[in-house]
Amino acid sequence: MHILITGGTGFIGSALVRLFLNQGHRLTLYVRDYAAARLKLGPEPDLVRHLDEISNTARIDAIINLAGEGIANERWTRQRKQVLLESRIQPTRDLVQLVARLEHRPAVWLNSSAIGYYGTQLPGAESPLTEADSGQPEYTHDLCRRWEAEARKAEVHGIRVCLVRTGIVLGNGGMLAQLLPMYRMWLGGRIGSGRQMMSWIQLQDLLAVFQHLLNSPSSQGVYNAVAPEPVTQATFSATLASLLRRPALMNLRASWVRAMFGEMGDRLLLQGQHVKPARLQAESFVYNYPDVRSALQVSLCDFGLN
Repeated sequence: MHILITGGTGFIGSALVRLFLNQGHRLTLYVRDYAAARLKLGPEPDLVRHLDEISNTARIDAIINLAGEGIANERWTRQRKQVLLESRIQPTRDLVQLVARLEHRPAVWLNSSAIGYYGTQLPGAESPLTEADSGQPEYTHDLCRRWEAEARKAEVHGIRVCLVRTGIVLGNGGMLAQLLPMYRMWLGGRIGSGRQMMSWIQLQDLLAVFQHLLNSPSSQGVYNAVAPEPVTQATFSATLASLLRRPALMNLRASWVRAMFGEMGDRLLLQGQHVKPARLQAESFVYNYPDVRSALQVSLCDFGLN
């Protein structure tokens, strides 16, 4: 299979690239920094800086669009919010323009999104959310809604589009890479009340979700890429600390989080989301790591720990 990937140098994208190369697929990556991408990914995937390098007669079987700046990397200033939007919208528009001119169009388009689509829920007041739920009118909902709307424009060209709303991804990178130094220095613990729900997925299960959607012709529309057992932040913290043989005694007060991280901290750290993978479960998707302890165990092994 010939797969075109954007965002292929990130935490999730680079793992997908390694997986697909090992499976013998041909990959073309749309990248911003050619030299950095080549250094990170090696000689095998084809790299293009501009989509006009792809000819109208190219045969691309699938597109996986992961492009976008990290939503939790910086405070949400007005300028940062614009960067987060444009880094998702423009590459997606470029891809739609590409498929419009291709003589042989891809059969499937997998577009990354996030459970941020649903907005956040106050700690202790979370009702389970599924793909059938509409989002709350807040920033992350608007960001995901606009991104998904751009991707859906590929459907007019006869392409099967799947929107993958991902939760917190546990693996050798991402949030866990940021948390580990603090926990190893005995600084782990509750954030705010600790009652906010965390909807997560282990990286290997997320890769399996992409493979499932890629290879299932009947799969289309929105999918929540989360594990079936969300946990409170306090439970997550206690589990991670126990696996690292550290206490989880610290309590990062809500006022400190808001002072340090502003709106981003308030929404992403102090409030939660209780999200269920209803459609994946309806399609009998099997999780290798359905509970947070096993997911953290294998993730720590990827870091060379535990």
